[in-house]
Amino acid sequence: MLNVAIVVAAAAIFVSPAPAGVSPTVMHAAGLVALCTGLWATQALPEHVTGLMFLAASALAAVAKPPVIFSGFSSGTLWLVLGGLIIAEAVRHTGLGERVAWLLLGRFTGSYVSTICGIVIVAGLLAFLMPATLARIILLLPIIAALAKRVGHESGSPAYNGMCLAAILASYQIGAAILPANAPNLAIAGTSEMMYGTVLTYGEYLGLQFPVMGFVKGALIVAMTCWMFPAEVKGLAGGSATKPMSTEEKRLAGILLAALVMWATDFLHRIHPGWIGLVAGVLCILPRVGVLPAAAFNDRIKYGPYFYIGSVLGLGAVIIDTGLARALGGAVLPMLNLREGSDLLNFVVLSVMSTLAGMLTTNPAQAGLTVPLAEPIAQAIGWPLKAVVMTFAVGITTVVLPYMVPPVVVGLRIVGVEFRVAARFTLALAAAGVPLLVVNYAWWRVVGFL
Repeated sequence: MLNVAIVVAAAAIFVSPAPAGVSPTVMHAAGLVALCTGLWATQALPEHVTGLMFLAASALAAVAKPPVIFSGFSSGTLWLVLGGLIIAEAVRHTGLGERVAWLLLGRFTGSYVSTICGIVIVAGLLAFLMPATLARIILLLPIIAALAKRVGHESGSPAYNGMCLAAILASYQIGAAILPANAPNLAIAGTSEMMYGTVLTYGEYLGLQFPVMGFVKGALIVAMTCWMFPAEVKGLAGGSATKPMSTEEKRLAGILLAALVMWATDFLHRIHPGWIGLVAGVLCILPRVGVLPAAAFNDRIKYGPYFYIGSVLGLGAVIIDTGLARALGGAVLPMLNLREGSDLLNFVVLSVMSTLAGMLTTNPAQAGLTVPLAEPIAQAIGWPLKAVVMTFAVGITTVVLPYMVPPVVVGLRIVGVEFRVAARFTLALAAAGVPLLVVNYAWWRVVGFL
Protein backbone atom coordinates (compact mmCIF):
# COMPACT_ATOMS: atom_id res chain seq x y z
CA MET A 1 0.00 0.00 0.00
CA LEU A 2 2.80 2.43 0.89
CA ASN A 3 4.59 1.72 -2.39
CA VAL A 4 1.37 2.39 -4.31
CA ALA A 5 1.03 5.70 -2.48
CA ILE A 6 4.61 6.61 -3.42
CA VAL A 7 3.97 5.86 -7.10
CA VAL A 8 0.70 7.83 -7.08
CA ALA A 9 2.30 10.81 -5.32
CA ALA A 10 5.28 10.79 -7.68
CA ALA A 11 2.98 10.63 -10.71
CA ALA A 12 0.92 13.53 -9.34
CA ILE A 13 4.05 15.64 -8.95
CA PHE A 14 5.22 14.70 -12.44
CA VAL A 15 2.00 15.87 -14.14
CA SER A 16 1.33 18.88 -11.88
CA PRO A 17 1.44 22.30 -13.57
CA ALA A 18 4.65 24.15 -12.78
CA PRO A 19 4.35 27.21 -10.53
CA ALA A 20 4.95 30.62 -12.05
CA GLY A 21 8.56 31.09 -13.05
CA VAL A 22 9.36 27.36 -12.81
CA SER A 23 10.02 25.17 -15.85
CA PRO A 24 7.78 22.11 -16.36
CA THR A 25 11.00 20.09 -16.48
CA VAL A 26 11.50 20.86 -12.79
CA MET A 27 8.20 19.15 -11.95
CA HIS A 28 9.09 16.17 -14.12
CA ALA A 29 12.44 15.84 -12.36
CA ALA A 30 10.79 16.27 -8.95
CA GLY A 31 8.34 13.46 -9.73
CA LEU A 32 11.12 11.07 -10.75
CA VAL A 33 13.25 12.01 -7.72
CA ALA A 34 10.26 11.48 -5.40
CA LEU A 35 9.63 8.07 -6.95
CA CYS A 36 13.27 7.03 -6.70
CA THR A 37 13.87 8.21 -3.12
CA GLY A 38 10.53 6.77 -2.01
CA LEU A 39 11.31 3.33 -3.39
CA TRP A 40 14.77 3.49 -1.85
CA ALA A 41 13.18 4.33 1.49
CA THR A 42 10.80 1.36 1.42
CA GLN A 43 13.30 -1.04 -0.16
CA ALA A 44 10.51 -2.11 -2.52
CA LEU A 45 13.12 -2.99 -5.13
CA PRO A 46 16.84 -3.65 -4.92
CA GLU A 47 18.65 -0.32 -4.75
CA HIS A 48 20.38 -0.71 -8.10
CA VAL A 49 17.11 -1.64 -9.84
CA THR A 50 15.46 1.52 -8.54
CA GLY A 51 18.50 3.50 -9.67
CA LEU A 52 18.52 2.01 -13.15
CA MET A 53 14.79 2.74 -13.38
CA PHE A 54 15.51 6.38 -12.59
CA LEU A 55 18.18 6.57 -15.30
CA ALA A 56 15.89 4.97 -17.88
CA ALA A 57 12.86 7.08 -16.98
CA SER A 58 14.92 10.29 -16.99
CA ALA A 59 16.24 9.50 -20.46
CA LEU A 60 12.78 8.60 -21.82
CA ALA A 61 11.17 11.71 -20.29
CA ALA A 62 14.09 13.87 -21.50
CA VAL A 63 14.31 15.70 -18.17
CA ALA A 64 17.97 16.34 -18.98
CA LYS A 65 20.46 15.52 -21.71
CA PRO A 66 22.00 12.02 -21.63
CA PRO A 67 25.49 13.33 -20.71
CA VAL A 68 23.90 14.81 -17.57
CA ILE A 69 21.76 11.79 -16.68
CA PHE A 70 24.64 9.35 -17.08
CA SER A 71 27.37 11.70 -15.87
CA GLY A 72 27.94 9.59 -12.77
CA PHE A 73 29.69 6.98 -14.88
CA SER A 74 32.45 9.46 -15.70
CA SER A 75 33.07 10.20 -12.01
CA GLY A 76 36.25 8.96 -10.37
CA THR A 77 34.20 8.11 -7.28
CA LEU A 78 32.20 5.51 -9.20
CA TRP A 79 35.40 3.78 -10.27
CA LEU A 80 36.49 3.73 -6.64
CA VAL A 81 33.31 1.74 -6.00
CA LEU A 82 34.26 -0.79 -8.68
CA GLY A 83 37.79 -1.08 -7.33
CA GLY A 84 36.36 -1.56 -3.84
CA LEU A 85 34.05 -4.34 -4.98
CA ILE A 86 36.99 -6.20 -6.52
CA ILE A 87 39.18 -5.67 -3.44
CA ALA A 88 36.42 -6.89 -1.12
CA GLU A 89 36.05 -10.10 -3.11
CA ALA A 90 39.83 -10.57 -3.15
CA VAL A 91 39.98 -10.23 0.64
CA ARG A 92 37.19 -12.79 0.98
CA HIS A 93 38.63 -15.17 -1.62
CA THR A 94 42.14 -15.28 -0.16
CA GLY A 95 40.98 -15.52 3.45
CA LEU A 96 43.06 -12.47 4.40
CA GLY A 97 40.10 -10.76 6.06
CA GLU A 98 39.23 -13.80 8.15
CA ARG A 99 42.87 -14.23 9.13
CA VAL A 100 43.09 -10.62 10.29
CA ALA A 101 39.80 -10.88 12.20
CA TRP A 102 40.71 -14.08 14.06
CA LEU A 103 44.28 -12.99 14.70
CA LEU A 104 43.22 -9.72 16.28
CA LEU A 105 40.21 -11.08 18.17
CA GLY A 106 42.44 -13.65 19.82
CA ARG A 107 44.32 -10.78 21.48
CA PHE A 108 41.19 -9.34 23.11
CA THR A 109 39.63 -12.33 24.83
CA GLY A 110 40.51 -11.83 28.47
CA SER A 111 37.02 -10.61 29.42
CA TYR A 112 33.70 -9.55 27.94
CA VAL A 113 34.72 -5.87 27.91
CA SER A 114 38.01 -6.59 26.18
CA THR A 115 36.22 -8.80 23.66
CA ILE A 116 33.80 -5.98 22.77
CA CYS A 117 36.83 -3.68 22.41
CA GLY A 118 38.45 -6.23 20.13
CA ILE A 119 35.32 -6.57 17.99
CA VAL A 120 35.10 -2.80 17.47
CA ILE A 121 38.83 -2.53 16.71
CA VAL A 122 38.66 -5.37 14.17
CA ALA A 123 35.58 -3.84 12.52
CA GLY A 124 37.44 -0.54 12.27
CA LEU A 125 40.58 -2.09 10.81
CA LEU A 126 38.56 -4.06 8.27
CA ALA A 127 36.99 -0.77 7.14
CA PHE A 128 40.46 0.23 5.90
CA LEU A 129 40.96 -3.11 4.13
CA MET A 130 37.51 -3.86 2.71
CA PRO A 131 35.73 -0.89 1.07
CA ALA A 132 32.23 -2.40 1.38
CA THR A 133 30.14 -2.41 4.56
CA LEU A 134 28.07 -5.43 3.59
CA ALA A 135 31.18 -7.45 2.74
CA ARG A 136 32.71 -6.63 6.15
CA ILE A 137 29.52 -7.57 7.97
CA ILE A 138 29.15 -10.83 6.07
CA LEU A 139 32.79 -11.71 6.81
CA LEU A 140 32.82 -10.72 10.48
CA LEU A 141 29.44 -11.85 11.83
CA PRO A 142 29.86 -15.62 11.43
CA ILE A 143 33.16 -15.31 13.32
CA ILE A 144 31.55 -13.27 16.11
CA ALA A 145 28.56 -15.63 16.37
CA ALA A 146 30.86 -18.66 16.51
CA LEU A 147 32.98 -16.99 19.19
CA ALA A 148 29.91 -16.20 21.33
CA LYS A 149 28.48 -19.70 21.04
CA ARG A 150 31.87 -21.29 21.73
CA VAL A 151 31.71 -19.95 25.28
CA GLY A 152 28.07 -20.84 25.87
CA HIS A 153 26.19 -17.73 24.78
CA GLU A 154 23.40 -18.81 22.51
CA SER A 155 21.39 -16.63 20.15
CA GLY A 156 19.28 -14.10 22.04
CA SER A 157 21.45 -13.87 25.15
CA PRO A 158 22.74 -10.41 26.21
CA ALA A 159 26.37 -11.30 25.45
CA TYR A 160 25.46 -12.69 22.03
CA ASN A 161 23.34 -9.67 21.12
CA GLY A 162 25.97 -7.26 22.40
CA MET A 163 28.83 -8.86 20.48
CA CYS A 164 26.85 -9.01 17.24
CA LEU A 165 25.46 -5.47 17.49
CA ALA A 166 28.90 -4.06 18.31
CA ALA A 167 30.26 -5.69 15.14
CA ILE A 168 27.37 -4.50 12.96
CA LEU A 169 27.25 -0.89 14.17
CA ALA A 170 31.04 -0.47 14.27
CA SER A 171 31.33 -1.85 10.73
CA TYR A 172 29.05 0.88 9.44
CA GLN A 173 29.66 3.82 11.75
CA ILE A 174 33.45 3.66 11.87
CA GLY A 175 33.45 3.04 8.13
CA ALA A 176 31.44 6.24 7.67
CA ALA A 177 34.56 8.13 8.75
CA ILE A 178 36.76 6.53 6.04
CA LEU A 179 36.02 7.76 2.52
CA PRO A 180 36.07 4.50 0.48
CA ALA A 181 34.60 2.32 3.24
CA ASN A 182 30.87 3.00 2.81
CA ALA A 183 28.62 3.59 -0.18
CA PRO A 184 26.95 6.72 1.34
CA ASN A 185 30.38 8.34 1.80
CA LEU A 186 31.11 7.75 -1.86
CA ALA A 187 27.67 8.99 -2.89
CA ILE A 188 28.27 12.27 -1.05
CA ALA A 189 31.78 12.62 -2.50
CA GLY A 190 30.68 11.74 -6.00
CA THR A 191 27.59 13.96 -5.98
CA SER A 192 29.69 16.87 -4.68
CA GLU A 193 32.22 16.30 -7.44
CA MET A 194 29.60 16.00 -10.17
CA MET A 195 27.50 18.97 -9.07
CA TYR A 196 30.13 21.46 -7.92
CA GLY A 197 33.53 20.13 -8.95
CA THR A 198 34.41 19.84 -5.26
CA VAL A 199 36.62 16.79 -4.68
CA LEU A 200 36.82 15.19 -1.24
CA THR A 201 40.26 13.62 -0.84
CA TYR A 202 40.97 10.52 1.21
CA GLY A 203 43.47 12.16 3.54
CA GLU A 204 41.41 15.28 4.26
CA TYR A 205 38.23 13.25 4.81
CA LEU A 206 40.03 10.90 7.18
CA GLY A 207 41.64 13.72 9.13
CA LEU A 208 38.36 15.57 9.61
CA GLN A 209 35.98 12.67 10.24
CA PHE A 210 37.92 9.80 11.80
CA PRO A 211 39.27 11.30 15.07
CA VAL A 212 35.76 11.92 16.46
CA MET A 213 33.24 10.09 14.27
CA GLY A 214 35.51 7.06 13.90
CA PHE A 215 37.74 6.73 16.95
CA VAL A 216 35.59 8.41 19.64
CA LYS A 217 32.36 6.93 18.26
CA GLY A 218 34.01 3.50 18.32
CA ALA A 219 34.76 4.00 22.01
CA LEU A 220 31.14 5.05 22.53
CA ILE A 221 29.92 1.85 20.86
CA VAL A 222 32.06 -0.15 23.30
CA ALA A 223 30.71 1.75 26.32
CA MET A 224 27.07 1.54 25.22
CA THR A 225 27.34 -2.16 24.39
CA CYS A 226 28.78 -3.03 27.79
CA TRP A 227 26.13 -0.90 29.52
CA MET A 228 23.08 -2.17 27.61
CA PHE A 229 24.19 -5.80 27.22
CA PRO A 230 26.16 -6.57 30.39
CA ALA A 231 27.63 -10.04 30.73
CA GLU A 232 30.16 -11.78 32.91
CA VAL A 233 32.44 -13.62 30.53
CA LYS A 234 36.03 -14.47 31.34
CA GLY A 235 38.71 -16.27 29.42
CA LEU A 236 37.06 -16.26 26.03
CA ALA A 237 38.85 -18.58 23.64
CA GLY A 238 39.49 -16.62 20.49
CA GLY A 239 40.40 -18.08 17.16
CA SER A 240 43.86 -18.25 15.74
CA ALA A 241 45.51 -18.10 12.39
CA THR A 242 48.01 -20.92 12.70
CA LYS A 243 48.63 -21.55 9.02
CA PRO A 244 51.30 -19.41 7.38
CA MET A 245 50.12 -16.77 4.93
CA SER A 246 49.68 -18.04 1.42
CA THR A 247 51.39 -16.44 -1.55
CA GLU A 248 48.07 -14.93 -2.60
CA GLU A 249 47.53 -13.38 0.82
CA LYS A 250 50.99 -11.85 0.75
CA ARG A 251 50.43 -10.40 -2.72
CA LEU A 252 47.05 -9.00 -1.71
CA ALA A 253 48.51 -7.53 1.50
CA GLY A 254 51.12 -5.75 -0.62
CA ILE A 255 48.48 -4.37 -3.00
CA LEU A 256 46.34 -3.15 -0.09
CA LEU A 257 49.29 -1.57 1.70
CA ALA A 258 50.31 0.30 -1.44
CA ALA A 259 46.73 1.49 -2.00
CA LEU A 260 46.39 2.68 1.60
CA VAL A 261 49.66 4.60 1.38
CA MET A 262 48.57 6.23 -1.88
CA TRP A 263 45.14 7.10 -0.48
CA ALA A 264 46.60 8.55 2.71
CA THR A 265 49.04 10.75 0.76
CA ASP A 266 46.68 11.97 -1.95
CA PHE A 267 47.11 15.51 -0.66
CA LEU A 268 50.69 15.27 -1.95
CA HIS A 269 50.33 13.57 -5.32
CA ARG A 270 46.75 14.73 -6.09
CA ILE A 271 45.76 11.45 -7.72
CA HIS A 272 42.01 10.92 -7.34
CA PRO A 273 41.14 8.15 -4.84
CA GLY A 274 39.02 6.53 -7.53
CA TRP A 275 41.97 5.94 -9.83
CA ILE A 276 44.01 4.47 -6.96
CA GLY A 277 41.14 2.13 -6.07
CA LEU A 278 40.66 1.13 -9.68
CA VAL A 279 44.36 0.34 -10.13
CA ALA A 280 44.29 -1.77 -6.94
CA GLY A 281 41.25 -3.62 -8.25
CA VAL A 282 42.88 -4.24 -11.62
CA LEU A 283 46.00 -5.60 -9.89
CA CYS A 284 43.80 -8.01 -7.93
CA ILE A 285 42.44 -9.56 -11.15
CA LEU A 286 45.56 -9.25 -13.30
CA PRO A 287 46.94 -12.70 -14.30
CA ARG A 288 50.17 -13.68 -12.49
CA VAL A 289 49.99 -10.54 -10.37
CA GLY A 290 46.54 -10.67 -8.82
CA VAL A 291 44.78 -13.10 -6.53
CA LEU A 292 41.41 -13.68 -8.18
CA PRO A 293 40.68 -16.25 -10.88
CA ALA A 294 39.52 -14.86 -14.20
CA ALA A 295 35.99 -16.21 -13.67
CA ALA A 296 35.58 -14.22 -10.45
CA PHE A 297 35.00 -10.97 -12.36
CA ASN A 298 31.80 -12.41 -13.83
CA ASP A 299 30.78 -14.96 -11.22
CA ARG A 300 31.69 -13.58 -7.78
CA ILE A 301 31.70 -9.77 -7.87
CA LYS A 302 28.30 -8.19 -7.26
CA TYR A 303 27.82 -5.08 -9.37
CA GLY A 304 24.63 -3.77 -7.76
CA PRO A 305 26.46 -1.10 -5.69
CA TYR A 306 28.27 0.13 -8.82
CA PHE A 307 25.04 0.88 -10.65
CA TYR A 308 23.38 2.18 -7.48
CA ILE A 309 26.12 4.79 -6.92
CA GLY A 310 26.10 5.66 -10.62
CA SER A 311 22.36 6.34 -10.46
CA VAL A 312 22.71 8.42 -7.26
CA LEU A 313 25.32 10.58 -8.97
CA GLY A 314 23.07 10.91 -12.01
CA LEU A 315 20.17 11.89 -9.76
CA GLY A 316 22.25 14.66 -8.22
CA ALA A 317 23.28 15.93 -11.64
CA VAL A 318 19.66 15.97 -12.84
CA ILE A 319 18.55 17.83 -9.71
CA ILE A 320 20.99 20.67 -10.32
CA ASP A 321 20.74 20.73 -14.14
CA THR A 322 16.94 21.08 -14.13
CA GLY A 323 16.88 23.80 -11.46
CA LEU A 324 15.24 21.53 -8.90
CA ALA A 325 18.12 22.18 -6.47
CA ARG A 326 17.35 25.91 -6.46
CA ALA A 327 13.67 25.23 -5.90
CA LEU A 328 14.40 22.83 -3.03
CA GLY A 329 16.81 25.29 -1.49
CA GLY A 330 14.19 28.05 -1.58
CA ALA A 331 11.68 25.78 0.18
CA VAL A 332 13.98 24.22 2.79
CA LEU A 333 16.33 27.03 3.80
CA PRO A 334 13.71 29.16 5.61
CA MET A 335 12.71 26.17 7.74
CA LEU A 336 16.29 25.52 8.90
CA ASN A 337 16.70 28.99 10.40
CA LEU A 338 20.40 29.03 9.60
CA ARG A 339 22.29 32.20 10.48
CA GLU A 340 25.61 33.55 9.31
CA GLY A 341 28.00 33.70 12.25
CA SER A 342 26.21 30.97 14.28
CA ASP A 343 28.67 28.31 13.17
CA LEU A 344 28.13 25.77 15.98
CA LEU A 345 24.35 25.94 15.65
CA ASN A 346 24.59 25.68 11.87
CA PHE A 347 26.90 22.66 12.18
CA VAL A 348 24.51 20.84 14.52
CA VAL A 349 21.43 21.68 12.43
CA LEU A 350 23.02 20.53 9.17
CA SER A 351 24.33 17.32 10.74
CA VAL A 352 20.92 16.48 12.21
CA MET A 353 19.24 17.39 8.91
CA SER A 354 21.49 14.92 7.11
CA THR A 355 20.62 12.20 9.64
CA LEU A 356 16.89 12.92 9.31
CA ALA A 357 17.23 12.70 5.53
CA GLY A 358 18.43 9.14 6.07
CA MET A 359 15.31 8.40 8.11
CA LEU A 360 13.16 9.64 5.24
CA THR A 361 14.96 7.87 2.40
CA THR A 362 17.43 5.42 4.04
CA ASN A 363 21.10 6.18 3.56
CA PRO A 364 21.28 5.14 -0.12
CA ALA A 365 19.47 8.35 -1.05
CA GLN A 366 20.85 10.74 1.59
CA ALA A 367 23.33 12.33 -0.81
CA GLY A 368 20.69 12.93 -3.47
CA LEU A 369 18.53 14.75 -0.94
CA THR A 370 21.17 16.81 0.88
CA VAL A 371 24.10 17.63 -1.41
CA PRO A 372 21.95 19.58 -3.93
CA LEU A 373 21.20 21.98 -1.06
CA ALA A 374 24.89 22.58 -0.28
CA GLU A 375 25.40 25.58 -2.55
CA PRO A 376 22.43 27.68 -1.36
CA ILE A 377 23.23 26.78 2.25
CA ALA A 378 26.88 27.77 1.82
CA GLN A 379 25.83 31.11 0.37
CA ALA A 380 23.33 31.69 3.19
CA ILE A 381 25.75 31.06 6.07
CA GLY A 382 29.02 32.16 4.50
CA TRP A 383 30.74 28.76 4.64
CA PRO A 384 32.96 27.17 2.00
CA LEU A 385 30.99 24.67 -0.06
CA LYS A 386 33.24 21.81 1.04
CA ALA A 387 32.49 22.55 4.71
CA VAL A 388 28.75 22.11 4.11
CA VAL A 389 29.29 18.84 2.24
CA MET A 390 31.61 17.54 4.98
CA THR A 391 28.95 18.42 7.58
CA PHE A 392 26.41 16.36 5.67
CA ALA A 393 28.94 13.51 5.84
CA VAL A 394 28.93 13.83 9.64
CA GLY A 395 25.18 13.20 9.57
CA ILE A 396 25.50 9.85 7.82
CA THR A 397 27.55 8.44 10.71
CA THR A 398 24.44 8.28 12.91
CA VAL A 399 22.00 5.36 12.75
CA VAL A 400 18.76 6.21 14.54
CA LEU A 401 16.90 3.05 13.52
CA PRO A 402 18.30 -0.04 11.77
CA TYR A 403 16.16 0.29 8.62
CA MET A 404 18.16 3.40 7.66
CA VAL A 405 21.18 1.26 6.67
CA PRO A 406 20.45 -1.81 4.51
CA PRO A 407 23.69 -3.65 5.47
CA VAL A 408 22.69 -3.32 9.14
CA VAL A 409 19.37 -5.00 8.38
CA VAL A 410 21.18 -7.78 6.53
CA GLY A 411 23.52 -8.24 9.49
CA LEU A 412 20.62 -8.58 11.92
CA ARG A 413 19.14 -11.31 9.74
CA ILE A 414 22.43 -13.17 9.49
CA VAL A 415 22.86 -13.49 13.27
CA GLY A 416 19.20 -13.52 14.26
CA VAL A 417 19.19 -10.42 16.48
CA GLU A 418 15.64 -9.12 16.88
CA PHE A 419 14.82 -5.77 15.29
CA ARG A 420 13.36 -4.35 18.52
CA VAL A 421 16.57 -5.21 20.40
CA ALA A 422 18.67 -3.53 17.73
CA ALA A 423 16.34 -0.51 17.60
CA ARG A 424 16.70 0.12 21.33
CA PHE A 425 20.47 0.02 20.92
CA THR A 426 20.62 2.32 17.88
CA LEU A 427 18.25 4.84 19.47
CA ALA A 428 20.33 4.95 22.66
CA LEU A 429 23.57 5.16 20.67
CA ALA A 430 22.20 7.99 18.53
CA ALA A 431 21.12 9.93 21.62
CA ALA A 432 24.46 9.38 23.34
CA GLY A 433 26.24 10.52 20.18
CA VAL A 434 24.63 13.98 20.04
CA PRO A 435 27.36 15.57 22.21
CA LEU A 436 29.92 14.26 19.74
CA LEU A 437 28.63 16.82 17.24
CA VAL A 438 29.98 19.57 19.50
CA VAL A 439 33.25 17.67 19.91
CA ASN A 440 33.55 17.22 16.15
CA TYR A 441 32.86 20.91 15.56
CA ALA A 442 35.58 21.78 18.09
CA TRP A 443 38.00 19.44 16.28
CA TRP A 444 37.32 21.17 12.96
CA ARG A 445 37.99 24.51 14.61
CA VAL A 446 41.28 23.23 16.06
CA VAL A 447 42.54 22.02 12.67
CA GLY A 448 41.39 25.21 11.00
CA PHE A 449 38.74 23.72 8.73
CA LEU A 450 36.06 26.09 10.04
